Amino acid sequence: MAIVHQTTLTPSKLELLEAWLPTRRWYRGTTPRLSKAGGFRLDDPDGVVGIEFLLLIDDSATGPQLYHVPLTYRGAPLHGADEGLVGTMEHGVLGRRWAYDATRDPVAVNAVVDLLAGRATAQAQNYSDTVDSSVEVRRVDVPDNSVQPLDTDTHTDLPVSSELTLRIHRLPVDPLPDAVGAVAAPYVLAGVRRSVVEIVSVRTRATAPEENQV
Repeated sequence: MAIVHQTTLTPSKLELLEAWLPTRRWYRGTTPRLSKAGGFRLDDPDGVVGIEFLLLIDDSATGPQLYHVPLTYRGAPLHGADEGLVGTMEHGVLGRRWAYDATRDPVAVNAVVDLLAGRATAQAQNYSDTVDSSVEVRRVDVPDNSVQPLDTDTHTDLPVSSELTLRIHRLPVDPLPDAVGAVAAPYVLAGVRRSVVEIVSVRTRATAPEENQV
C-alpha cells in the first residue's frame, strides 16, 4: 500500500513537467502552463516505487489541452532508463526522488498489467489506502513481458507480445471514439468537467482495435 505524504516537493510536479513536456513528441504547445485535472495511483507490490497517473490541463495554447502523464517516483536512479528520466525532486519526508516517465519503468508497466487482469485496484491520488472508484477497468489478460516503448504524436505504445499492444493515450479527449465509431467510457474524471476519458487501451492485431480501457 502506497503512503501519500502531505509534504513539500521542490520543484513541484507541475514545475518539473513544465520543463519536460516541451521535449516530448506528443506535446502540442510551446511553454506549458499546467493545472492538475485528476488521476489515480497504483501500488508497487514491493512498496518501493511510487506510481501515479496524472491528468493535466495545459491552457498555454489556443485552447485548453488535456494531457495524460503517468510517472514513477524512485529513491535511486533506475538503471538503463536515462531516456525516461523526467527529473529529480526533493521530497520533504523521503529526500531526493527520481521521477520517470512510467512507460519506461517496468514496475509501472507490470502494475498496469495487474490492474487489467484484476490483480490490482486503482488507488486515490491524494490519500493513502483509499480505492479510487472512478477508475473503471474492462479486464483482460496481458502478458507480463519486457517491452520497448514507442512514442507517437498522440500516444505511447508498449508491445507486450506479437499480438498485443498496451497503448498509453497522451492526449485523451472527451469522449474518445474508437476506430469503429464506438465511444469508450472507461475513466471518469471527476471534479473538473465530469469528463469521460480513455487513458489506456489494449489493442490486438487479430480483433477490433479497442479491446480494453482503463
